[in-house]
Amino acid sequence: MKRVAVFAKVHDPRCQDVAGELFRWLEVRGYEPLVEAHLARHMGCPGVPAAEIPEQADLVVVLGGDGTLISTVRILGEREIPILAVNLGSLGFITEIALDELFPALEKCLAGEFKLSERLMLQAVVERDNREMACHQVLNDVVINKGALARIVDLKTKVNCFDLTNFKADGLIISTPTGSTGYSLSAGGPIVTPTMNCIVITPICPHTLTNRPLVIDDDSIVTVTVKSLDDEDVYLTLDGQVGLELKSGDVIHVQRSPHCARLVTSERRDYFEILRTKLKWGER
Repeated sequence: MKRVAVFAKVHDPRCQDVAGELFRWLEVRGYEPLVEAHLARHMGCPGVPAAEIPEQADLVVVLGGDGTLISTVRILGEREIPILAVNLGSLGFITEIALDELFPALEKCLAGEFKLSERLMLQAVVERDNREMACHQVLNDVVINKGALARIVDLKTKVNCFDLTNFKADGLIISTPTGSTGYSLSAGGPIVTPTMNCIVITPICPHTLTNRPLVIDDDSIVTVTVKSLDDEDVYLTLDGQVGLELKSGDVIHVQRSPHCARLVTSERRDYFEILRTKLKWGER
């Protein structure tokens, strides 16, 4: 590994400081740091446009929280480059490397002595009038929900062409195991260990109380048809960062992506320790 890309939460002074320290650390040791262009402007150093980094980098370091990591995974696209995600945010279920682990972990990565956690991703395709309108890859979740003033939305849902139900609810979350600790958890969904191969379907405030979260095989295809009226606001949100407005009759197909995110794991903590720490289990 010779080229190390650096992404960070751009407007966070702490992230900028750590990125500067990382830049100097890499240069002194003869590695080529590829600093994302927006971050580079804040640091006052040479930068590389984000779109060009996937084809150049051997390793990616992300400084920030889960949101920064998710946006970086989207930029990397089909390139399954190892990612060393350092938690400088507040919660951080996915960015499991602590700041004091950064340089020891980086040394091992550059020496090829590291373990990876391969995270399942989802692909969401939106069809309108039998034409593909959009296609996105997500690490966390695909969310269909109503606007602030809209009524309950009606979402006809199938799994592998078999009818599941018509969800009458504020919305529907289709998440990966990694995303199970995100919006899905807030909506009452289960916590799923992130290396499992499955898909989680969680209704948001369903009108029918017997509609419960459902865990299905990762080789399933979830098809959701928007049945709400044309005058109602319904939106599709991808990883909480990309969104588009839906219309009645739109069809959303969600299935496992052919690509995955490859995250460097911490040697000092396991997933259950992260859960205990972040959710404050056992503290009362």
